[in-house]
Amino acid sequence: MARSVIIHLINEDPIVAEMEDLPGATATSVAFTNPRKRDGKPAGWVTPGATAFIFSMARVNFIEIMTSEEERRNVVEFFRDR
Repeated sequence: MARSVIIHLINEDPIVAEMEDLPGATATSVAFTNPRKRDGKPAGWVTPGATAFIFSMARVNFIEIMTSEEERRNVVEFFRDR
């Protein structure tokens, strides 16, 4: 199952993409599909017809992993009632 992520590249705007496997602690590269800007528009550097991308971890500042709808349903939220 692909996970939605936000990839923060060094000196670039963040991109939203899908990753099949999250990179391990010793990974030297990151592979993802369907890159786009955070507003949903296509990233300017994507060549038409390209489907998968591999970036060196040296270009990645950090990766945010988004929760899926199923995971959100399983979260118990606490609130304070006055």
